[in-house]
Amino acid sequence: MKALVFRRFGGPEVLAVEEVADPVLAPGTVKVRMRAIGLNYADVYRRRGNYHLAGEPPYILGYEGAGVVEEAAPDVQGVQAGDRVGFADVPHANAELVIAPADKLVPLPDGISFETAAAILLQGLTAHYLTNDSYAVRPGDRVLVHAAAGGVGQLLIQLCKAKGAAVLGLTSSQAKRSSALTAGADEVLMYGGGWVDACLRWSADREGGVHGMDVAYDSVGVTLPDSFKAVRTRGTVVFYGMAGGDPPLIDPRMLMDTSKTLTGGDLWNHVTTAEDRLRRSQALFDEILAGRLRLEAPRLYPLAVGADAHRFIESRQSTGKILLMP
Repeated sequence: MKALVFRRFGGPEVLAVEEVADPVLAPGTVKVRMRAIGLNYADVYRRRGNYHLAGEPPYILGYEGAGVVEEAAPDVQGVQAGDRVGFADVPHANAELVIAPADKLVPLPDGISFETAAAILLQGLTAHYLTNDSYAVRPGDRVLVHAAAGGVGQLLIQLCKAKGAAVLGLTSSQAKRSSALTAGADEVLMYGGGWVDACLRWSADREGGVHGMDVAYDSVGVTLPDSFKAVRTRGTVVFYGMAGGDPPLIDPRMLMDTSKTLTGGDLWNHVTTAEDRLRRSQALFDEILAGRLRLEAPRLYPLAVGADAHRFIESRQSTGKILLMP
């Protein structure tokens, strides 16, 4: 089979498509012929060497995608050849064939394309637990969403609006501001001097003089101190990413003095069983099929030019999902 591989850590130039041996079924697994593969910033970190990789080169990136089951191990029940499936946490997805544990597969209902599944699963599951578990968004809440034009950001906007919240986004360009507004944000501010004060004014205008957001979803990291300034007394900051760099240390005395809450978020602490994976995925699919959750058209790259896709995601110009197509 063909796979996008790299043999040393570095920039996008280390990536190349090569012919490698087909993967072999093991007990409890199925073989999936890939139709669409999600590209995520974690793939960039792994390619650079920021994340530990097990095994020996050539390394194959990718954890998210969708395709058709070609073969199932004899002990697998409920999955058969021809089934349309997706997954969010199966390694070596940047290939024509992937061996996936059966309990990590998500059946795709009619009306959900391979491209939609590969674009929604990882980021959609993330947005789902953030708005239901890390902080349960309620009607009337004032929500601040960092990186509001990104894949998770646009989904957070829509899920929060569906719950009756008012949403303020933050982006780094006018083009991204337009994308966040199209996703449904009530207002979108630009990063730079003065956004915290503007956020406080906006929240006061919406709530009778009460300054501050109820919750801030921060995936940037370095902005964490400003997120705390932007939320009200007894407000919450949800920290779930470091796209802009490591956050500074937070003094717990500040949390005590302001009664504010800091909570972290990692998807795999919330999606721990097959049942939970299916429940959350089905909730997302239902919202898409009902027209209440809309995805920006993904940007498609053939797997053969995966290095170009990595260059684009690193350019910070992307506003939706990037997919690799085998």
